[in-house]
Amino acid sequence: MRELTYLPGVVTLLLDVEKCNGCRMCLMVCPHAVFVMENKRAVIRHKDFCMECGACAKNCPEGAITVQSGVGCASGIINGLLRRTEPSCDCDSDGGCC
Repeated sequence: MRELTYLPGVVTLLLDVEKCNGCRMCLMVCPHAVFVMENKRAVIRHKDFCMECGACAKNCPEGAITVQSGVGCASGIINGLLRRTEPSCDCDSDGGCC
């Protein structure tokens, strides 16, 4: 699979490794291979590959994953398209990314 990086450093994805039960559901549903297993628990290996679809959080039986679906990459791309500028998540006063 081709590895896609969206807007570096703006992804809202968080994982509470202590809550992870090792079910591997996040690995199965993530379309961009953001997670890997280490010591029988999921870890975030490629955070900037996350497109914030929310599939991992919705399918985590332990509630170990949180992500604000639709922000970050999607928001940045939409803002850039609407303004005819480079992608920007508008999270600082200069209109750049975090």
